[in-house]
Amino acid sequence: MQHPYFIDADGSFVLDRPEEISQLYFPLASEAGLKSCVSPDLGGDAKLDQETFLLEPVSVENLHNNRSTRNFWLACADGTAISLTGASAAQQAVKFTPVQEDSRLTAGFMWHTLERTIPAAGVRATLTSFVPVQDNVEILSITVENASATTRRFTPYAAVPLYGRSADNLRDHRNVTSMLHRIRTTEHGVLVCPTMSFDERGHRPNHRVYYLLGYGAGGQSPEAFYPTVEEFIGEGGSFTHPRAVCQAYPGVPAGSCRAGREAMGAFRFATLELAPGASARFVLLLGVEDSDDAVTRLFARYDSAAKVDNALAETRRYWKEKVNVAFATGDADRDRLMKWVCFQPYLRRLFGCSFLPHHDYGRGGRGWRDLWQDCLSLLLMEPGQVGRMIEANYGGVRVDGTNATIIGAGDGNFIADRNGIARVWMDHALWPQMTTKLYIDQTGDAAILDRTAPYFKDAQALRGTSIDRRWEADQGSWLRTEAGEIYQGTILEHLLIQQLTAFYDVGEHNIYRLRGADWNDALDMAADRGESVAFTCAYAGNLRELAALLRLLDAREPGRSAELLEEIALLLNAAPEVYDSVPAKHDLLDRYLHSCLHNVSGQRIRVKLTDLAEDLEQRAHWLTNHLRRQEWINGGNEGWFNSYYDNDGQAVEGFLPDGVRMMLTGQVFAIMGQVADKQQIAAIARSADHYLYRPEIGGYRLNTDFAELKFNLGRMFGFAYGEKENGAVFSHMTVMYANALYRRGFAKEGWKALKTLADAALHFEASRIYPGIPEYFSADGRGMYHYLTGAASWFMLTMITEVFGVRGEAGDLVLDPKLTAEQFDETGTAELQLVFAGRPLTVRYRNAGHKDYGAYTLAAARCGAKPFVRNADGRMVLPRAVVEALPAEGGVITADLV
Repeated sequence: MQHPYFIDADGSFVLDRPEEISQLYFPLASEAGLKSCVSPDLGGDAKLDQETFLLEPVSVENLHNNRSTRNFWLACADGTAISLTGASAAQQAVKFTPVQEDSRLTAGFMWHTLERTIPAAGVRATLTSFVPVQDNVEILSITVENASATTRRFTPYAAVPLYGRSADNLRDHRNVTSMLHRIRTTEHGVLVCPTMSFDERGHRPNHRVYYLLGYGAGGQSPEAFYPTVEEFIGEGGSFTHPRAVCQAYPGVPAGSCRAGREAMGAFRFATLELAPGASARFVLLLGVEDSDDAVTRLFARYDSAAKVDNALAETRRYWKEKVNVAFATGDADRDRLMKWVCFQPYLRRLFGCSFLPHHDYGRGGRGWRDLWQDCLSLLLMEPGQVGRMIEANYGGVRVDGTNATIIGAGDGNFIADRNGIARVWMDHALWPQMTTKLYIDQTGDAAILDRTAPYFKDAQALRGTSIDRRWEADQGSWLRTEAGEIYQGTILEHLLIQQLTAFYDVGEHNIYRLRGADWNDALDMAADRGESVAFTCAYAGNLRELAALLRLLDAREPGRSAELLEEIALLLNAAPEVYDSVPAKHDLLDRYLHSCLHNVSGQRIRVKLTDLAEDLEQRAHWLTNHLRRQEWINGGNEGWFNSYYDNDGQAVEGFLPDGVRMMLTGQVFAIMGQVADKQQIAAIARSADHYLYRPEIGGYRLNTDFAELKFNLGRMFGFAYGEKENGAVFSHMTVMYANALYRRGFAKEGWKALKTLADAALHFEASRIYPGIPEYFSADGRGMYHYLTGAASWFMLTMITEVFGVRGEAGDLVLDPKLTAEQFDETGTAELQLVFAGRPLTVRYRNAGHKDYGAYTLAAARCGAKPFVRNADGRMVLPRAVVEALPAEGGVITADLV
């Protein structure tokens, strides 16, 4: 088996004979909306959204099943036909034989080049695919070179089937919707404009135009066209043996029209004659526009090879500059893998959680959790607009502490759910505060807590248990006061409502209710009696951090108060005995929820920040003691926290007669939320190594094998063990486990988790993915659901803020490295490049003694001539103002470890 290898510091890579590996796909996208993916034979699809697929939608199984691919053919003088992508019946037939053709893939951020040598035709072909940054067009640049010693004659054909409709029509009126197609040929290609979008929900006029355009050397136009599938493949033909190519069908001229058929972007160029070593260049443009005129204007932007080459160079430059973080450690391959990890959050922003072959679910867009977690990476790479995004996102919070779950395009666009009672994820209130805390630390902008946002309003009420019968859609989607005015509350108020309502929403064990699920969407069958110990631990940490933010505000303006919605008083200053009583908690929460079921008074109260902070700290302290006392599973030298209660009210983990049951999620948040003490963390790490760690498949599994279909907890137990949420190595939770360990000073254990995950991704014999971190590794170690995972943001965050220890604290720059000895190069140097406070910085640690973490101390650090100052807890701090005073090109920070 061939292995991919990196060819530059930006992570560009090469893989020979990529078509020998199943399930490979590569993402291409623009900032304007086009989302494509290409397989090694240029299969895959392209789309703007769920309703607008240019090419036929594909799932991962279609990558080997479908013959409907992008293709470019050469009809040879001897009557044979060859595919430059290797996708002809004859070429497929000789795969895995001694006469298999050689091919090579070279790729980088948003560009993909396939080279193929075809000895039988004496041809060497290069096909480069990319999507320009600001246009909805995929460009395929093709070079055909005569690699033989004799002159060769070929007739070139472009061939791309144009699907041109909604993904829903794949199994909903596929044939009927082809009858809507209106197809015509122009001087340079084939355009398809369906008359309408057709489905059982309604019929809507269509104006979008799907197209394939092309030209040869000097702008040469095609000489004939095959605008329908029938005309191209011919009776009894196929996409891998099309009769139009094999039997030289004459085609039709420009200006021809067809209607009611499956559209085909296919055309023939004039026969070309190539001397030995000579080459010919062709360009194909495939995309979607809103009118014929827009297609014409787009063609003018890319109507020469020189313009295409400039666009490719600009695309490569743009995405290279976007990924403005770089690592230099003792392992060049891991450093280059990190380039892709840092690129993946951009892919998540563009693709959402759908639209790649494994991600064949949903209708595009992102979920609530994604809005906040994707901000983590942006705060480290592009912090400029994140504050505004955060403020807009808080407009999705309801006054009952839940949030909108249907999220539209753009920032702050939340859509009412009118289809009954919506599902509630109990972890959703966790992530906004985590992101806001990082924002304040990285920027120093604590004043964001004082800025205001509306509350989302729809028919969902009482934390997703009832419907507000008084709400009508024409009232809009913002909470109003009794006087009918849109109510605006501070970001701090939103956070308090989220954290306090969750505190009272508990089950019979006084643990936060699981509701529809938590982070693990597949724990979705315990809505009545299920409880999430894991995220109760996380919320305990949130209460502590929110109290710390309040004390930060008070330190900047001693004695100040917060102005809060009057109804919130019900949630504050509960008597200590309420904490211990589940019925009392329910009663208090019920009174609050009914007080704001339809609207709010609009009246406000003032509460001192120090009083609020003390209230939150008391709750965190109570939760910590309660969790330690009730949920710790003591196994002597081993031990861990129970993570969940099922729908029968039973704890799901422990040393049981039929074996050990352990889940990783509860351990992550017990450590991160400071519920686990140091001894417990050590015991958790030993237990995770014993029961969950499998280095050959990426490291730490999500859970041991429960060996039963626990339909009283979630659908995950219906999955085969080792797949997806049932015991796979789930990258996101593994990285959060590492992050939690680092935060608590267990750097060696944290690095073990990160290193094993990265090494599994790079171990191509098992992972079989292009560089990056997948959503999870399957039971046999294959990387699954590649690219679109929140694990990438967390991996990047952990490497920067914990491993290298370069982070903001209330806006100032702090150095607190936790690098292990192996992360320094042979000279004892480890280096990080990033942007902080708007300045590019290079942070260079020098460890001349090659000491391990725990054996070295940070002796001195300086930025140019400016020294860092050691604070009370021993960390080095550089005031933000010093960084902002650096020149635009930034500076170098050197730090000595002794």
